[in-house]
This record gives sequence, C-alpha cells and structure tokens, in this order.
Amino acid sequence: MASKLNPAYAYTVLYVKDVEKAVAFYSKAFGINVRRLDNSRRWGELESGQTTIAFTPIHQHETDEVTGEVHTFQSKRERGPIEVCFDYADVDAAYKRALENGAEAVSPPEQKEWNQKVGYVRDIDGMVVRLGSNVTPQKH
Repeated sequence: MASKLNPAYAYTVLYVKDVEKAVAFYSKAFGINVRRLDNSRRWGELESGQTTIAFTPIHQHETDEVTGEVHTFQSKRERGPIEVCFDYADVDAAYKRALENGAEAVSPPEQKEWNQKVGYVRDIDGMVVRLGSNVTPQKH
C-alpha cells in the first residue's frame, strides 16, 4: 500500500524577542523580501524560496505550554544547534551589508577548502547566520 504522506519542508521558525524588528532586520541586512507580518505582530514571514523563514515570539502560551520554553543564549560563546544560511554571488558585499544593517561580526568571509566562500554574523537576537557562496564542485 502506497503512503499518502508526501511531506514538503514548509517552514523554519525562528523564535525572537521582537517579531517586527526581526523581520525588518532580516529584510535590510540580508536583502530578503517580507512576505507578511500579521496584524498582531506575533508572526512574520520572509520570501525565501520553497521554504518559508518565519518569526514568532520567544515566549507564548501556545508553544511554551505544549512543547516547552525556548532557551536563549547566555553568552557570545554559545550558539544554537541550528544556523540560518544564505547563498550569495558576492559574499563580501553581503557580509558588509549585514554589518551596516545591525548584524554583529563573527568571522569575515574566507575561502574554504570545500570550494565555498563563507562568513558568519549574529542577528539581533544572537543567532548565527552563515553567508556563503554557492558550493561549486571541485575539479579533479
């Protein structure tokens, strides 16, 4: 019997202190269009291809009571078990724009051994964001 379950990866949800500020920050710092910000300012979405990047408050009874509270970073030496990654043709320009729009520098762009240029910043909530070039296959 064939399964009728055919999932599509729909959302990555970031739990943030202020949804409206986070949506505006990501739009400016990373050049992503805003899909929507609901009237309650408790849900925002960015246009990011097939998977939506969404924002919701860190603490809310709908999720805290069901799945538990979100833990925030206690220091700059900590990071979450997930990072948001964006591909750019010009990683240096993307890194500069992110810093000019409020991102905190973590590591400037550098060429990696796997044939990708990568830089890291922190967003306004302390989450690590990777800015990288598209990985091109290495020639043998």
